[in-house]
Amino acid sequence: MRRFEHTSETDLAEALAISVAHALELAIGVNGWAVLAVSGGRSPVAFFERLCHRTIRWEAVTVTLVDERAVPPDHEDSNGALVRRYLLREAAARAAFVPLVASDAEAADPASAVARLDAAWRQPDVVVLGMGDDGHTASLFPDAPELEHALSDPRPGYLVTHPRAAPHARITLNLAALLAAERVFLSFAGPAKTAVFARACQGPTPALPISLVMSRHRHGTDVFSA
Repeated sequence: MRRFEHTSETDLAEALAISVAHALELAIGVNGWAVLAVSGGRSPVAFFERLCHRTIRWEAVTVTLVDERAVPPDHEDSNGALVRRYLLREAAARAAFVPLVASDAEAADPASAVARLDAAWRQPDVVVLGMGDDGHTASLFPDAPELEHALSDPRPGYLVTHPRAAPHARITLNLAALLAAERVFLSFAGPAKTAVFARACQGPTPALPISLVMSRHRHGTDVFSA
């Protein structure tokens, strides 16, 4: 694990954008393309606003999400809508985008979205994660009934989870998919998240799903905090 601490969230967003851009260019250099999976919520907006201006061969990049709420694509809680608004513009408008929920019908039946995504599976090369106050990452919530399957399935892919502490069913990458990424970045800010991170550093436990990513990724996790 490599940790990079910053004095402000602005500095964090800029440093993370530079590092993710570099990781994407490395992946493009090796494969000819790169798949970037990002997190939603409000926290990544500053990062998106900086990454979209970076000089990357965006036409060789496919952007997708690590997780999504089972809501229509234009819903105010849609992570896909957030990505389209803040990331897929400027230079990054040349990237392809694979939404996790592509229609109102998939929002009503998220298992159909999982079937579509897994049928056209492309392993993300670069993953950017956030972390909740309960230690969840992506939509691997400690209280989700599907957590054990999400952590134990050896085949990288997506699944539907139903966290009790959060609204909406979710579509999420499983742990195997997160661990199969070439580079994993974790970004968080504030004393509450710092305390959760400190607990996660004490050892892997399903009670803090982020700890499993941090402890098991073969190349180590790049942690950006403020």
